[in-house]
Amino acid sequence: MSPATKNLAEGSATLLAGLALKLFADGVEISFVSLGKAGVVMMVIGAVQTLFGLFQATRTSSARG
Repeated sequence: MSPATKNLAEGSATLLAGLALKLFADGVEISFVSLGKAGVVMMVIGAVQTLFGLFQATRTSSARG
């Protein structure tokens, strides 16, 4: 598996997990963190990782051609 594909898969999974936390566990609070806020952080990290995977994919495809 290429690094670009790996980053795309991991970023998408993290983004979707964060979205699920934000939508379904927004009012739940553990002693030190709100799950809704943790979901937003996970969505941002997942989006950045997905964008980096897209960047890697376009960079490697332009280097080949």
